[in-house]
Amino acid sequence: MSAKAEAKEGRFDALKWLVVVLLVALGVVGNQYFAAEPVLYRVLVLLFLAVLAGFVAFQTQKGRAFFVLLKEARTEIRKVVWPTRQETTQTTLIVVAVVLVMALLLWGLDSLLGWLVSLIVG
Repeated sequence: MSAKAEAKEGRFDALKWLVVVLLVALGVVGNQYFAAEPVLYRVLVLLFLAVLAGFVAFQTQKGRAFFVLLKEARTEIRKVVWPTRQETTQTTLIVVAVVLVMALLLWGLDSLLGWLVSLIVG
């Protein structure tokens, strides 16, 4: 793609991001200003503003690239071989056992060094 075509596509991106920032700011300020209103109404308005800001952000080059990244990440997650319940339980028990053994070793070493220092210091 040529640089002119890329510049044309992304020409209004800064303006779109400004609109996104203004929508988020409007949500924050509006939530504070209408603090006396029921929470349900405020949540509905905030959800609407969030969807609108997300839609505007999706119209930018970086927004589209982020959406492509999410789709690729979802595809990669489907490829992962997740451990079974038995493997997870066994691994967890091994980790707990190693942590307990290391805790006992460090406690013993600390006690020994403390005893040696108290002998030297008097």
